[in-house]
Amino acid sequence: MLKFDFTNIFNSNIPNGINKAEIEKNKNVLKDSIQKIENNKPGFVELVLNRKWIDSVLDVKDILRNFENLVVVGIGGSALGNIALQNTLRPLNWNNLSKEERNGNLRIFVIDNVDPDYVSSILDSIDIKKTLFNIISKSGSTAEAMANYLIVRGLIETNGLSPKKHLIFTTDPQKGVLRKIAQEEEILTLEIPENVGGRFSVLSPVGLLSAMAAGINIDELYEGAKYAYKRTINEDIWNNPSALIALTHYLYYLKGRNISVMMAYSNKLYYLADWYRQLWAESLGKAFSKDGKEIHVGQTPVKALGAIDQHSQIQLYNEGPDDKIITFLKTETFEREIKIPYIHLNEKSLNYLHGKSLSQLLNNELLGTETALAQNGKPSLRITFPKINEFSVGEFFMYYELATAIAGDLFNVNPYDQPGVELGKKITYALMGREGYEDYKPNVSNERIEI
Repeated sequence: MLKFDFTNIFNSNIPNGINKAEIEKNKNVLKDSIQKIENNKPGFVELVLNRKWIDSVLDVKDILRNFENLVVVGIGGSALGNIALQNTLRPLNWNNLSKEERNGNLRIFVIDNVDPDYVSSILDSIDIKKTLFNIISKSGSTAEAMANYLIVRGLIETNGLSPKKHLIFTTDPQKGVLRKIAQEEEILTLEIPENVGGRFSVLSPVGLLSAMAAGINIDELYEGAKYAYKRTINEDIWNNPSALIALTHYLYYLKGRNISVMMAYSNKLYYLADWYRQLWAESLGKAFSKDGKEIHVGQTPVKALGAIDQHSQIQLYNEGPDDKIITFLKTETFEREIKIPYIHLNEKSLNYLHGKSLSQLLNNELLGTETALAQNGKPSLRITFPKINEFSVGEFFMYYELATAIAGDLFNVNPYDQPGVELGKKITYALMGREGYEDYKPNVSNERIEI
């Protein structure tokens, strides 16, 4: 189970900091928000409280045995959860391991952009005949996912293969282009629950198929998520990570700390910060309140990796503007260990490293950074993974999804929509010549300033 340390959130060195009395003062607001979640469970909670969705993925397990590769085609919430699951719960060199080393499980690739160099690099790495492509788009109209689908489909057909044998669609249960094509061509589909948005969909079939294909225990993901949910609705505020994350971030936002840094001291945990960035930004960055007032709120999420970003970002965090709250991600147990050998014994400046492990060094770097920030009056909290496994990752996803829902109430915004994304999509459709979007084509100014 995850461990949460909020000590440095309430550090008395923090100028214009928060104290425990402010938490107590907001207890009733939090209780109301949590009660609302319990009474009207969000879709991402309903997901893990029954077996419908996990069983729908397990039903296609036998089909995976016919392939060596699974390529996920999606973007945003249709991809970031997959990437986080694979990089957090599989070895970082997973796709370079032999089939035997992978215990027969599939290599996993995610095409989540339309950069032609990037897309080509993945397609060049696989044998199309041994590959299953999972096309993920709830609407079936996402430009990036559908462009890559058409490219993939072209390759399948060019190689004389049957699309229905090499494609699986994860899409809306009833509507959209992918659902239509699937019905017409008898292509296998998985459903995205109607009440689950992309950034909340990691524990739906969106993320579960690639996880299962790589041998990740998806039942344990659910167990961790269920534990986090039960703790959130049953525990007092001081033993409630989701509520404390939401409230402390909100209170510090009111005091001018409008940047939320998630700094992972583990390359594997770094991809959870990627997933968090979309969740926090897209859910809470809003122009209008629930009651229609223009408010323009939102905390900007930033990802960082220790110890690398100690040498690129920490100077700013320690001595720059007081506009950040920092969350550290730590693991107590690494999958591998490397000892530093006794070499150059006559060099006294190296003696302190001899015989120590890299994990020791990395976690002491975390402690050193955390302590320095505290002494400089910068608020931070720490989340510790006793071990990086399915249960703890399931916990993490659920705690943060619930924290986002609670923060939505505190900021008085709808955390489930994303109107600020839509205009850019419509302009792109117009530029690409999509029928019905002509009015969105921008006028090119004759007075552009280009040098």
